[in-house]
Amino acid sequence: MELRIFTEPQQGATYDDLLRVALEAERLGFGAFFRSDHYLGMGTEGLPGPTDAWVSLAGLARETSTIRLGTMMTSATFRHPGPLAISVANVDQMSGGRIELGLGAGWFEAEHQKYAIPFPPVGERFDRFEEQLAIVTGLWATEGGFTYEGTHHSVIDSPGLPKPVQRDGRAGGPPVLIGGGGKKRTPALAAAYADEFNLPFMSFEDGLVQNDRVRAACEAIDRDPASLIFSSALVLCVGETDADVVRRAEAIGRDADELRRNGLAGTVAEVLEKIGRYAESGQSRLYLQTLDLSDLDHLRLVAEEVMPHL
Repeated sequence: MELRIFTEPQQGATYDDLLRVALEAERLGFGAFFRSDHYLGMGTEGLPGPTDAWVSLAGLARETSTIRLGTMMTSATFRHPGPLAISVANVDQMSGGRIELGLGAGWFEAEHQKYAIPFPPVGERFDRFEEQLAIVTGLWATEGGFTYEGTHHSVIDSPGLPKPVQRDGRAGGPPVLIGGGGKKRTPALAAAYADEFNLPFMSFEDGLVQNDRVRAACEAIDRDPASLIFSSALVLCVGETDADVVRRAEAIGRDADELRRNGLAGTVAEVLEKIGRYAESGQSRLYLQTLDLSDLDHLRLVAEEVMPHL
């Protein structure tokens, strides 16, 4: 089981905050540093304001050296597919081939309203998401002359430049992550385009059902489900003692008992038992949603007391 750090900087974090956490995560041996792609805080003022996901990842690409970097998830409503393919390829070059693209349809209407971003109905958002997947991956994979005709986006005879460093993802570029609980289109798109399927903050039991839908979608197009990485994102709240768990839960405005039920929370022994359940279900990565970016001791505890047992 690989553990990755996942941050939500729209809740209130500067680039320097992200850099500090990314460097510590790299030093401690976590598999990756991911960040959300949002422009508005949720239940918070989000001061001093949002950082752009791909601008900040470009900075981190130059200031880290080994840790993988990515988004969970970039919204297909935020950027046109051609410029997104260029941005991700550029940042992949800047990192020496350490970038992963998590891509989703978009869901948070308020941030679209606050920052002048169109927010079409859910059906259209998924149509645009599918076209964006086809175009971004097509641009990376082509050796020239890429053409695609969609309802919302079209491409004519594109050279598909620049190329990312990574060319061994399913789509001919960096690994692509897709996630969510949609019953039909989400599994189908994951089967067609994704290197990894992620369950975001879903109950363990519901996650088992959703992963089975994705495996069935793979089989429907003659793809081996074993070629897809399965993962989950969970709120992190670990302590050496019960009192530590409560303290860390309170610091992020959550209830410790609720987090024990729905997150990766509890004492080290409790957390190791829960990770074992995820591993037995066929998942091989966990994204640890780290909400208190000032508590680097939290990461150190996981690295020193949890990771050696995995």
